[in-house]
Amino acid sequence: MKVNYFGIAWVLWFVSNAGHAQGIHAYQESEKDTNTLNHFFAKGRFYGHARSYWSGTTNQGELTDYYAWGAGAGIGYETPKFFKHFQLGLSGFFMFNIMSSDLAQTDAKTSQSNRYEIGLFDIERPNDHEDLDRLEELFIKTHFGKKSVLTIGQQIPQSVFINPQDGRMRPTLTEGAVIDINEWSHLQVHGEYIWRISPRSTVRWFDVGESMGVYPVGVDVTGKPSQYKGAVESGGIGILGATYRKKQWTIQLLDTYIDNVLNTGFAKIEWKSNAVANKNWFAGAQLIQQNTLGEGGNPDPVKAYAQPGSKATVLSGRVGRQSAKFDWFINATRITAEGRYLMPREWGREPFYTFMPRERNEGFGDVTAATMNTFYKPRKHVKIEVSGGYFRLPDTKNAALNKYGMPSYSQINLGITYQFEHYLKGLSALLLIVRKDEQSNTYNNERYVFNKVNMTHFNFILNYHY
Repeated sequence: MKVNYFGIAWVLWFVSNAGHAQGIHAYQESEKDTNTLNHFFAKGRFYGHARSYWSGTTNQGELTDYYAWGAGAGIGYETPKFFKHFQLGLSGFFMFNIMSSDLAQTDAKTSQSNRYEIGLFDIERPNDHEDLDRLEELFIKTHFGKKSVLTIGQQIPQSVFINPQDGRMRPTLTEGAVIDINEWSHLQVHGEYIWRISPRSTVRWFDVGESMGVYPVGVDVTGKPSQYKGAVESGGIGILGATYRKKQWTIQLLDTYIDNVLNTGFAKIEWKSNAVANKNWFAGAQLIQQNTLGEGGNPDPVKAYAQPGSKATVLSGRVGRQSAKFDWFINATRITAEGRYLMPREWGREPFYTFMPRERNEGFGDVTAATMNTFYKPRKHVKIEVSGGYFRLPDTKNAALNKYGMPSYSQINLGITYQFEHYLKGLSALLLIVRKDEQSNTYNNERYVFNKVNMTHFNFILNYHY
């Protein structure tokens, strides 16, 4: 029998709210009733989120176009501290496919499936329009020291490689133990052990190895369809990092250890000048070094996520200028030709400075990317982004360095964000338009084009947080 977790969350909200009202009345009558359970729950924090997301993609020529409109809402509750150090938290979300194309239908010419709109709902059940609820957060927090916190349970991840990636209806979630040590003025230490993941575009929870392959798997280094879906063996993910901030400098070191699969080291240094006339310069550099661990996920190389002995190196840099109304950044990234940079797309967006929403450079080696971002804030509640980039990738037939058969491409993003005020405070709207065009040989094979290049992608998103 399927458990409606979101229904449980609603019941908790109702009971606690009723208790809140009763607690207030009781408090007015007797001071000793401040020790009741009702009064305790009334001091907690309720929060909620409603979301509407329309997405559409127009492809080249007779290739299939898609659209989808999803909407949903969720509530959460976090208790006040009890026994001086502990808190409990719970949240759930439900969503509906209001209207859409047939998201299970493949393109007639290429036999490929939809890429973007299918991710608004449950990628495993593309035609399920209603039964889409998920228990998202269920955790206990322990506060210790000055400002340090240990959180155990289901939670929203905030790591470099494992993060919510806000590009569909709901974010990626993790289940594990997360510790943030904040005992020093300039240094923060962060550690995690993750044993389950609920990827964006799904409504259930997966073991770490099982979660690798929920999204399309591309091809292996020989050009044959990858076979690691459902075959990756891993005991979990360990993350350990430290961030040092002082004056204009930020230095971050992080290691992400995926048992029996990959180890990825990350180093970042950023500098921000003192502001002069509300303007400052910004510069940053990143280094990512990656190596396969053990069997790469499976003793059979055909079913391994990463090939034994393989490695990858990524360099990324940024320089820019920031002000009250206008920011600009010039970015560059180089993935060397020694191997593919790999990180499950189910887990989060990549941290490169050249990252542009709705595309990734994961799965590729020998990549040179250059982008420019501009952000204009004509009014307090309006933000306009215009970004463009060129991404030179290996030849589409070079399977050893091109996992998804993606050609080199150019990309332009236009984004407009509006934050509402007054009685609509908490409501925001985002219009994002993405255009991608091929910049290398696709060999007249539309499988290298469909949902990849020569396409325009539209998003209109409404968020209400309360």
